[in-house]
Amino acid sequence: MSITYRPHKLRRKRKIGFLARMATKSGRKIINRRRRKGRKRLAG
Repeated sequence: MSITYRPHKLRRKRKIGFLARMATKSGRKIINRRRRKGRKRLAG
């Protein structure tokens, strides 16, 4: 059996990074919601 999670920084950035979020309407909604909440880090 292999381990389930093998993290890759680049893949993570591309999928859930700031630019990936800003690229879609729903992603921008997420960023704005996190801004309103006062999150220190907005995107992964």
